[in-house]
Amino acid sequence: MQNKVLIVDFGSQYTQLIARRIRELYIYCEIFPFNNIPENLDQFEAIVLSGSPFSVNQKDAPDINLESFLGVKPVLAICYGAQLVAKSLEGNVENSNSREYGRAKLSFIDADCKLFKNININNQVWMSHGDTITSLPNEAKVVASTQSVINAAYSIESLNLYALQFHPEVFHTENGLKIFENFFINELNFIKEWNPESFIDRTVDYLKLKLKNDKVILGLSGGVDSSVASILLDKAIGNNLHCVFVNNGLLRKDEYDEVLRQYVGMGLNVKGVDSSSLFIESLKGVTDPEKKRKIIGNLFVEVFEEESKKIKNAKWLAQGTIYPDVIESISVKGPSATIKSHHNVGGLPEKMNLKVVEPLKMLFKDEVRKVGKSLKMSPDILNRHPFPGPGLGIRILGEVDTENIRLIQEADKIYIDGLKEWNLYDKIWQAGSILLPVKSVGVMGDERTYERCVALRAVVSTDGMTADWYEFPNDFLKEVSNNIINKVSGINRVVYDISSKPPATIEWE
Repeated sequence: MQNKVLIVDFGSQYTQLIARRIRELYIYCEIFPFNNIPENLDQFEAIVLSGSPFSVNQKDAPDINLESFLGVKPVLAICYGAQLVAKSLEGNVENSNSREYGRAKLSFIDADCKLFKNININNQVWMSHGDTITSLPNEAKVVASTQSVINAAYSIESLNLYALQFHPEVFHTENGLKIFENFFINELNFIKEWNPESFIDRTVDYLKLKLKNDKVILGLSGGVDSSVASILLDKAIGNNLHCVFVNNGLLRKDEYDEVLRQYVGMGLNVKGVDSSSLFIESLKGVTDPEKKRKIIGNLFVEVFEEESKKIKNAKWLAQGTIYPDVIESISVKGPSATIKSHHNVGGLPEKMNLKVVEPLKMLFKDEVRKVGKSLKMSPDILNRHPFPGPGLGIRILGEVDTENIRLIQEADKIYIDGLKEWNLYDKIWQAGSILLPVKSVGVMGDERTYERCVALRAVVSTDGMTADWYEFPNDFLKEVSNNIINKVSGINRVVYDISSKPPATIEWE
């Protein structure tokens, strides 16, 4: 890798967005918390300092040895990073009346500043800071201002440093990507080499070298991450990859058979394990969501472990871990309290004396899909909506039994098929049906009914952290509602959830 960027994370909620923006330019970057950056900085060609929820004037404010790279590596400092540099070089940072939150307009731009090439006055930027830089260090030059903040951006040419008090990484900053492009491509002449094709070549070569002739076990979920990971491993080690696809009885209607056929059609060495009756029996009488999750998760581990024992001399457990999971586990706030069940099968690696291999651990979700597309994987798998690890177990509010599973599977199939028929499926981040634990009065024909209610959920999002409900055409909702009520015996009412996240979550349980 010719060009590699280090992003120093001071705890900003936007740090992942910085990485996403840089990756959009096909430049490789990695995030490390400020208190755990690599000792060898020679491997990085540039450094980005992130924002932070802290003030640089707090006693316990995050700090870093700036002398180790200022003047040695090109630096782009953002918000807290800009203030930290200013304070360290004897500028002043104060909590004053000049603070800004939200949208602002650039009222001044230095015409000679390369960072703002082809960016005009009145360009909208996104501010999120309580402190502001009231005086700059020696040699620093103002390169951009807003009406409220004079030192909205500054540069120190002798240190090859640019510093911004606004956030170019967020969507609300117009031409934010252009600012990153001006810095990395136009100023530093970085090469656009981080692309799906180069990732595939490097990863397959790496896996061949690392795994050699060892056997590897991978638990497939039917989702994008584990599917892409399986194809990369298959290209590297072929039939030494042993995939296990477990049916917990809580998948969508016909999904187990359809996905299993797809995997076999992809040439994977895969075994399907139908344990649906075991899961459903174990959930009998359980209504608490957390208990349901634990039962489903623990049973999956047991089933997977039992199947894994049948694969003699396996040495590796492959997982579809992606970069946000890695970042979360080493974040400024400390290791994550929970790990996604479909990415980590409990304590199996240690219990079975297996080493872990994670082919996708440096990719974001959208990059995983791009890699899958380059691998010519089926759009049916690549474009599949996220689906919860516990499956329909947490989309049936209340007890899970065969009748409730039938109701939700039938209703959900009509809903999802409808989305595809109306060409709406790919416009939505996630959609699903929820069976509510209530009955309501209805009339069908000349008879009174007292049957179940289904709630439909559809949201748009970029990363699942925030989401807004999707505004369907009325005719679509009318058609889907009628089809569900008329075709699914036991349901007489359909409602649509118009709650955003936050305050609501995407799933109900």
